[in-house]
Amino acid sequence: MSLTYTLDPSVDPALRDGVLKLWTDVTNAGGAVGFVPPATPEQIRPELRRHFAAMVDGRTRLVVGHDAEGEVAATAFFTFNQHRLMTHWVWLYTVMVHPRLQGGGHGRELMAAAADAARGFDGIEAIRLTCRGGLGLEDFYASCGYKEVGRVPGAIRVAPGDDRDDVFMLLPLH
Repeated sequence: MSLTYTLDPSVDPALRDGVLKLWTDVTNAGGAVGFVPPATPEQIRPELRRHFAAMVDGRTRLVVGHDAEGEVAATAFFTFNQHRLMTHWVWLYTVMVHPRLQGGGHGRELMAAAADAARGFDGIEAIRLTCRGGLGLEDFYASCGYKEVGRVPGAIRVAPGDDRDDVFMLLPLH
């Protein structure tokens, strides 16, 4: 099954509910998307609201992947830099593929769709992202063309006594 990717989809209740469900499902399957399991939609909703508010302000854009039934199955949020010396690259956040679809190439499709979208952003030359160490995520992103450009040991505290590296990755778009 292939997903259909859309940049800047219309934000309606179906999209809001779909992204919230995806974020909750990914978190509870152990995904490194800003929360640790168990998480409820009520815990994630305020962060999702912040993402959508930043979209309204023009600081954030969304690539969403829908499955054949029209359900939200993948997301990646771009955040534009506000610092005048760093406006030539964007951050990529909240990169998610539904757990039922993982392992089938959808993550690579999502990353390719995100890179294609960013190539269309005026003045953008690169994508940066960070990922939680210890899960093999940096290997996945490297397989999508990203290069590790930095690492802060123990910067992410998943739980007391469980600190992970914060890994910085970069994808030049030219």
